[in-house]
Amino acid sequence: MNCRARSAAVLVVGMLVGWGCSQPPAAPKTAQPAASPDARLAGSYRFDRDGWIFVHLEGPPATLGYQHGYLLAAETADLLRVFRAFSEHQTKKDWAFFRTSAEQILWPKMDAEYQQEIDGIVAGLHAKQIAADRWDIVALNAIEELPDYYVPWLEKQQGKKPTQKAPGNCSAFVATGSYTKDGKIVIAHNAWTNYVTGARWQIVFDLKPEKGYAVLMDGLPGVIVSDDDFGINSNGIMVTETTITGFELFDPNGVPEFMRARKALQYAGSIDDYVRIMLDGNNGAYANDWLVGDNKTGEIARFELGLKEHSVERTKDGYFVGSNFPVGEKLIRNETTFDRKKKDSSPNARHARWEQLMAQYKGKIDVELARQFEGDKFDVIEKKDGPTERSLCGLVDTSPRGVPEWNWPPYFPAGTVQSKVTDGTLAQSMQMWAAMGHQCAPDFKAEAYLLQHPEHGWARGLLRDMPTGPWALFTAGGR
Repeated sequence: MNCRARSAAVLVVGMLVGWGCSQPPAAPKTAQPAASPDARLAGSYRFDRDGWIFVHLEGPPATLGYQHGYLLAAETADLLRVFRAFSEHQTKKDWAFFRTSAEQILWPKMDAEYQQEIDGIVAGLHAKQIAADRWDIVALNAIEELPDYYVPWLEKQQGKKPTQKAPGNCSAFVATGSYTKDGKIVIAHNAWTNYVTGARWQIVFDLKPEKGYAVLMDGLPGVIVSDDDFGINSNGIMVTETTITGFELFDPNGVPEFMRARKALQYAGSIDDYVRIMLDGNNGAYANDWLVGDNKTGEIARFELGLKEHSVERTKDGYFVGSNFPVGEKLIRNETTFDRKKKDSSPNARHARWEQLMAQYKGKIDVELARQFEGDKFDVIEKKDGPTERSLCGLVDTSPRGVPEWNWPPYFPAGTVQSKVTDGTLAQSMQMWAAMGHQCAPDFKAEAYLLQHPEHGWARGLLRDMPTGPWALFTAGGR
C-alpha cells in the first residue's frame, strides 16, 4: 500500500468515530466475556468501574494484541482521531510525518515480541471494522517520544527553533522503612497532561503474557505500555516515574522508550533488571526519574535516565519524590535547560511541597495518606490551597500563568487527569487503587471551558468532559 493510500485509510478512523466533546458510548457495568467464537479472545474480558475500563488480556504476543485491539476498538479509534489532530496542532507536522517516523525510526529497533503484539492490535481493530494500520499504532505508542522528543531534536538539527518542549507532567513518590506506617513500600502517582489525551487515560490493563511476569498497570487504548508509567508485576516490582523538565536530547538510532518501558515492567525481577533493560538501546526519549520498588526486599530506588547521563540512588529506609525536576548535576548541566533557582516553577514548587509532606508524615505514610497526597492542592508559593499549576494535584486550565517550561500557555487545557496508589500488601495480591479526573477539583466540563476560553477553540471536538471519579480498587484477574 503506498503512502497516499495508507493516509486515506487512516482518515476512515475519523469518519467511523466522531464523538467530539461527547462521552464515549456506555459500556457494560459488569465483566463481559468477548462475544465472539474467535479462539484468540479466549479468557479475555472487559468491564467498566468508576470511570475506568478494565481489560484482562492473556496469551502470546499476537493474541494479547488481538484481544487489546478487539476489546478496545472504539476507544483506540477515538484516541487515534484526537491524537492525530492534537499532534498536528502542536507540532505543525502532518500525520504522514508521524507514520513515516514510526516506520523508519521506531519499528526497525523493536523486539519481535512487541512487533507481533502491535500487529495483533491492528488485527483486532480490523475485526471491529476500524481502518487503522501498523504505522498508525506504532505512532500512537510513541505518543510522547515522537512529538516531544524526536520533533524538537529534528528541528534543532535543521537549524530551526523547536516547536515543542519536553513535557514534565506528574507528581509521584515512593517510600519505605521508617517513613511508612508498616515499614513496607508505598508508591503513588498522579498524571499531568493535556485533557485531550488525558481524559482518555482510563484503561486498567491486566496482562498475563506468555513470557515474563503478569502486569497490572494503567494506560491508554492501543498503547502497549502504561506511558505515564504506573504498574506492578507478579515478581514484586513496583514502578512509576516523573518526566524531566527541559530535557533536550534524542538518539534516532536507539530503541523506542515505550518498548523498553513495557519490556522492563514485564521482565524485571529486581531493580538491577529494571535499570539494565531501560539502558539497553536507550534513545533518550521520555527522559524520566524512575521510582522503582522491589516488594521482595523493601528496597526502593530513584533511577534518573537521560541520554548520556544516568544515576541510581537506592535505600531500604527513606523516600524518593518526583515532580519533574532532575537531580544529577551533569545531567542538568549537559542535557537540560532546567533552572533549579526558579522557586515558583511548577516542578520546584511541587518538589518543596513533597518535602513538607514527607517530613510531616514520616512513619505514618500508608495508602490513605498517599491518596490524600495525590489530591493535595496546597500552593507553597501562594501559601494557600489552590489548586494551581504549582500544587501536587494541579490545574493549568484555570491558571493565567500557564507553564512556560512545558510550552503550556495561560489557561491551557491541562492538569492532573488521574491518580494511582498501591503498597506492599496490595502489590503482593496484584492490586492497586485508581481514581479518574483531578481529585483536587470538580469535573472538567469541555463546553463550558471552551466558551470561557475561545483562544483554545482549536480543541473543540477533541476535548470531552472529564468527571472526577471516586477511588476504585482493581485486582489482577478481578471481575
